[in-house]
Amino acid sequence: MLECIAMEEATLGAGRAADAVTPEARESPIGLFDSGVGGLTVLHECLVSLPHEDFIYLGDTGSFPYGPKTQEQVQALAFRNAGFLVEQGVKLIIVACNSAAAAALPQLQAAFTTPIVGVVMPGARAAMQETRNRRVGLMATEATVNSGGYQRALTALDAGLEVVPVACPRLAPLIQEGDVFSEEVESAVREYIAPLKAAGVDTVILGCTHYPLLTPMLRRLLGPGVALINSAQEIAREVGEILERKGIANRSSEEGRYSFVATGDPEQFRSVGRRFLQLPIREVAFWSGEGSDPALRSQPAHREREEATR
Repeated sequence: MLECIAMEEATLGAGRAADAVTPEARESPIGLFDSGVGGLTVLHECLVSLPHEDFIYLGDTGSFPYGPKTQEQVQALAFRNAGFLVEQGVKLIIVACNSAAAAALPQLQAAFTTPIVGVVMPGARAAMQETRNRRVGLMATEATVNSGGYQRALTALDAGLEVVPVACPRLAPLIQEGDVFSEEVESAVREYIAPLKAAGVDTVILGCTHYPLLTPMLRRLLGPGVALINSAQEIAREVGEILERKGIANRSSEEGRYSFVATGDPEQFRSVGRRFLQLPIREVAFWSGEGSDPALRSQPAHREREEATR
């Protein structure tokens, strides 16, 4: 009886907390950042799962790639990017870069009051649930593998898991250049999956947001018995749950908006990014990486999806 009363009071408390959230808070955008355009695969899944939310995507193409950088360098970039998004008034931040999430997520969560989530734990949780033989492979950048973030997350979920991490330094730059079906890409993929096949893994985490574009090739080369875990899909589900739990989901019935900022060439971001987002990208603002441009903060998000349906 006491437990029922406590549960009822907790439910009422959660309801009162949600009622106390202002419309402005609910209507604030969600921020994402990545080292380049790979995180647009995460944005794509969020747009599908959360169609009424607004999004601001920061692509740090001026610093790409993060993979070869030290953990300290990646952490510094992650703090800079998160600070920029906080200045834009976002209600939640998605660290859509595996390297940054693995190197800096706990530090970011401790430093900022804005809720911050990363792609590592959702991907690890999905892999743990999917594997049948408890042998899980990880394909990721050097920075992600060296950080040990996925390895720690997986063993925290199941200490009996055998994790086979493989650093794939050539993949993200090759994918970002454009031709994901070239012989060079195929040669690199064959090289990187060799230790995974030798270890007999039955589940492989795509530990870089660029890698989902290689899904058809990976399915062919790894075979039908190996499950591929796309962290983008998992993080979209988790974000939806967090928004509801905190009472900050956008209640609008209108289609959400999304906008883009890049620290490198905006035109290159636009042309390459369309393949990752699978939707039009018409305008990209430039940010130098220093300070916070007031023009960006006051600029409304572009109604890309609305225009795409016209």
